[in-house]
Amino acid sequence: MIASSKPVKFEGGRELDAALGQLPKATGRNVLKRTLKHAIQPIADAARANAPKQTMHLVESLDEGFRLNKRQSRANRNSKSFQEIHFGATNDPAARHQEFGTVNHPAQPYLRPAWEANRQEAFNRIGPSLWEEIEKAAARAARKTARLK
Repeated sequence: MIASSKPVKFEGGRELDAALGQLPKATGRNVLKRTLKHAIQPIADAARANAPKQTMHLVESLDEGFRLNKRQSRANRNSKSFQEIHFGATNDPAARHQEFGTVNHPAQPYLRPAWEANRQEAFNRIGPSLWEEIEKAAARAARKTARLK
């Protein structure tokens, strides 16, 4: 998790949580995955645009994912999140050197500026997208129940 000086505003979380709780657990997890993938898109687009282009493999390695690697699992051991999404370089060890720099290489940040510039937009996307996904899932469940009767 990235610490930030500016707070992010998100309203309606309790209502969304209650509506999400009405869905089966697996359905709720899938709804959250689709919502988070949609919400992170502005950050992902900005990070890809900001990434240094000397070696295109860095841009190609940027991806979102829901599974944690071993280091992330240890860091998030006490997390109470039902679902999380991570975005970054999946298989490029030089990505960290680009973002933070080394003794011999100045930092060329691309992820942090993308996060700072687009995090509020990402959070703004969660509410409407989550309501839409919950409504779709509820409608699918109702159709399935009607079909089984």
